[in-house]
Amino acid sequence: MQDVFEKAKHIRLAIFDVDGVLTDGSLYISDSGDEYKAFNTLDGHGMRMLKQSGVELVIISGRTSRCVEMRAQNLGIGLLYQGVEDKLGVFSSLLAKFGLTPEATAYIGDDVVDLPVMRRCGLAVCVPDSPALVKQHAHYITQLPGGCGAVREICELIMQAQGTFQAQLSRYLK
Repeated sequence: MQDVFEKAKHIRLAIFDVDGVLTDGSLYISDSGDEYKAFNTLDGHGMRMLKQSGVELVIISGRTSRCVEMRAQNLGIGLLYQGVEDKLGVFSSLLAKFGLTPEATAYIGDDVVDLPVMRRCGLAVCVPDSPALVKQHAHYITQLPGGCGAVREICELIMQAQGTFQAQLSRYLK
């Protein structure tokens, strides 16, 4: 765990997958073709606190969904990439955009499509129901499942490692 905290100290950019990470991975599709996803409010607040602590947030998804766009807007996340087949290409462009090394990035994924980025970022995280191969490449496996607090867990871990968590909580403890 000490190694994970050391890696988390250097994170300046946190990248989140959607299905299976920000959601439980279920896809609800109506008869008319509308897609629905359920997002966890605790995860969302964790992302807000992490952003307020100075870490830039990005969402990358292989799927395209209006509800993900709305969720990103609600959380104040301006960097949203949907319908992405080459997540590594987006990752490389983000490194250039922010002038960061891979060690300054965290990636939270859940499936084999996330491995190209997970294998290169500074802090690779997956959720407990990820396939074994993904778990083998993760520096940290969350205790909580995707869509049920996993994102909050990793946001708090990064803030704790960087010494910003108590400052974020102090607003609520006045």
